[in-house]
Amino acid sequence: MTDSDVHTLTGPYVLDALPEDERTRFEAHLAECSFCTTEVAELRQAAVKLATQVSTPPPPALKASVMAAINDVRQLPPQLPVVESSPKVRRFTRRSMFALAAAALAVAAAGGVAVDQYQDRTAAERANQQMASVLAQPDAHTVHGTVEGGGQATIVLSTKADKSVVVLRDLPKLPADRTWQLWMMDPSNKATSIGLATGDITQVVNGSTTGMATFGLTIEPPGGSPTPTLPAAAVVPLT
Repeated sequence: MTDSDVHTLTGPYVLDALPEDERTRFEAHLAECSFCTTEVAELRQAAVKLATQVSTPPPPALKASVMAAINDVRQLPPQLPVVESSPKVRRFTRRSMFALAAAALAVAAAGGVAVDQYQDRTAAERANQQMASVLAQPDAHTVHGTVEGGGQATIVLSTKADKSVVVLRDLPKLPADRTWQLWMMDPSNKATSIGLATGDITQVVNGSTTGMATFGLTIEPPGGSPTPTLPAAAVVPLT
């Protein structure tokens, strides 16, 4: 391994994927290289951000609403053997029917939240795995750029995986009628939109690395634009 190759180990190091000898050498390199130290910190921040999305606590009011609905439902008495000679039919009052309906709605709401949380958790886990696959590639490299008005854009790319990870942090707050739009541009400056953001994000981009020369960030109306509005807030060469 050459001295220049050691700079490419930031991704595997963050994922604890280096053999012991390479890890020792890279940590010695970190003590002398402020660029790699910054890059490791940024990649760890991105990984932690994705990992924390895997666990999503339920809304604080959910338990209270479920318990309140249950408290309104009258508990049934112990079930006694049915005596056929004196059958009794249980009649439900309007109040008990409303209470049962409220409990059912609360349980349904809880189930809906659980489904939403499962879907969000699954999506976050998938994004985390995709990011790890990019960082672990031997050809992964990182580029940085500043955002007009403040903020930083970091892009990790792998031609082998044909994926990239975009990390935007400390972005300026936009008016309510504006949004950030992310772009990949080829050498002829033909732009392809890769998503929208209202603030800091960590985003895995699939299939938008090969043949691309520049990452761009622009300010657009809600819903985005078909082409970038210039001047761009950030233009970052990918090489």
